Amino acid sequence: MEKIFKLKESGTTVRTEIVAGLTTFMTMAYIIALNPNLLTNFDGGSALWNGVFLATCIASAIAMFVMAFAANKPFALAPGMGLNSFFAVVVANIAGLTGMTYVASFQTALIIILIEGIVFIVLSVLNVREKIVDAIPLGVRLGIAPAISLMLMNIGLGSNAGVYAEGNGFTTPFYVMRDFFGALTPSVLQEGMGAQYADMVLTVVTMFVGLFVMVILARNGVKAAVLLGMLCASIVYWVGSFAFLHTNPFESLATASFLPPFADMASTTLFKFNFAGLADVGMFTVITLIITFCMIDMFDTIGTLVGTASQVGMVDENGNMPKMREALLADAVGTVAGACTGTSTVTTFIESTAGVEAGGRTGLTALTTGVLFLACIFIAPVAAVIPAAATSSALIYVGVLMFKGLSKIDFNDIDQVLPAALMVIGMPISGSIGHAIGVGMIAYTILKVFTGKARDVSVLTYVISALFLIKFFLIV
Repeated sequence: MEKIFKLKESGTTVRTEIVAGLTTFMTMAYIIALNPNLLTNFDGGSALWNGVFLATCIASAIAMFVMAFAANKPFALAPGMGLNSFFAVVVANIAGLTGMTYVASFQTALIIILIEGIVFIVLSVLNVREKIVDAIPLGVRLGIAPAISLMLMNIGLGSNAGVYAEGNGFTTPFYVMRDFFGALTPSVLQEGMGAQYADMVLTVVTMFVGLFVMVILARNGVKAAVLLGMLCASIVYWVGSFAFLHTNPFESLATASFLPPFADMASTTLFKFNFAGLADVGMFTVITLIITFCMIDMFDTIGTLVGTASQVGMVDENGNMPKMREALLADAVGTVAGACTGTSTVTTFIESTAGVEAGGRTGLTALTTGVLFLACIFIAPVAAVIPAAATSSALIYVGVLMFKGLSKIDFNDIDQVLPAALMVIGMPISGSIGHAIGVGMIAYTILKVFTGKARDVSVLTYVISALFLIKFFLIV
């Protein structure tokens, strides 16, 4: 282990790395079931769901193995949130446009993901993506970590909670700061949320128990603070489910199947590329979709890598992360593997910050998480019993820690403040790291041009800003 991952050089141990990998896994295990839910929500049947489920586990593991052995970094990868929702919409639109079945449309859209992954492999090998990282201005770089922190807290305090209101015939996501701590009285809340009111209260209690356990343990120097906090939060939720919700959180284990549905994947997604259907979509549309997926994925990954690495000092004096090319190559290989097995774009997850905070510093963390993803082919029902509120605790805690990145910004320099401020507010609102970076790049470029400092902007920065403008205003 020492020879492969250089643990002593990174100031870590095998135990710390494994705990960090397990912590990362617990914070992002939700994607194993959520991804097939999103990608097959419109149609497709159980066979397609099973195929996407296996593809999610396999492609994520492959990407993390590349991250572990090629880059020796502790970052975890999986099909990206936002990108998978966009992919599902694209599949539905292809089905509506061509009249093909959802499965056939799905197999057509996988070709777009395959092309995107191949493009990224070429760009990574040629160092083009690394040069794009270098072209990101200082103000944008410094704004990434605190912007991600607010995005993490927004996810943790809201959409990750897993509670939905039942009122007015709609199911709307519950947000702690709006609903639980809002001006509404408990009686009004209870009427609006129906049977979910008790679940909301238990969720909030679980969330904050986990958060404060993490903080207290961390203050006392406990390395596994995040993992232990999630465990305590899970126990609170399990006990509360029995006592107050009168439900058995382990009931699904009794009827769960632990046999991997490889036959379903072979019949629906494994190397099932529908090239005939691609011609019906239209070349211009295909090219537009490839560019869109490329831009969102590229800057989501760059933002996560730069933000997380800077949080724990994995960057040099110029803010550059060693082995950035290899790290970027991991998500490119993962994306190709995802296309071949049957899932949307694979990208670096911001939940990696939980494992990094738990002490993960080398590829052994990523390797551990990857092995656990592969194991979920057999034990997915076990991972499903971890409550969303417990992972929310970890996301909020890591978000709070990353927020201190604001202190690195020179608030007397408007060139730094403007891009960073727009990113900090834009990232949680848009839900996209890539889009927020685009706004920051555009703001920086415009500011420089109209203050007589156009020569300070690199040619590549101009190109990136222009591409984002095209993306925002011309590409739907």
